[in-house]
Amino acid sequence: MSLPQKNEHYTYADYCTWDDDKRWELIHGVAYAMAPAPSPIHQDISAELTFQLKAYLKGKPCKLFPAPFDVRLNADDEDDTVVQPDLTVVCDKSKIDDKGCRGVPDFVIEILSPSNAKYDRWVKSNLYRSVKVREYWIVSPDEKIVDVYILNDSDGNYIHKFYSEKDAAPVTALPGCQINLQEVFAF
Repeated sequence: MSLPQKNEHYTYADYCTWDDDKRWELIHGVAYAMAPAPSPIHQDISAELTFQLKAYLKGKPCKLFPAPFDVRLNADDEDDTVVQPDLTVVCDKSKIDDKGCRGVPDFVIEILSPSNAKYDRWVKSNLYRSVKVREYWIVSPDEKIVDVYILNDSDGNYIHKFYSEKDAAPVTALPGCQINLQEVFAF
């Protein structure tokens, strides 16, 4: 199949046929090209978050998956929404298959880059809210802050919190887990 075109509607089945070196995401059938390789700072932050989360998750049922990792939010080939968060945590093993995650993950982290900041802050943030991801973080390397959005089970709304580079940020979706942001932003 040819590469995706503007003003076309695509599904996960289409997405699987694209044979090129670019990474793509689908949101409600619209194809978005992923930015080129992340910066060294982005990669350093991702590595530190991975290190801390892996240490916490050792021996626990939840699994951590760094990008690229397909998250098919509606869980079938007709799904028109496939994203690749920078980090994804899935606690229900039945959602993991050989293609990635089928369904809504428990926790996702997006690390902003200049080329994707608007997309991650608005398009993907609204998507994560609409499908009720339990918790998602938006990490800003430039500002050295983390926006944390936690699903409130009692009313279905999100609680929004900020943490700075001096904080230890709790991960509500993973009780007892705290991320040392001083280490995350030590670049």
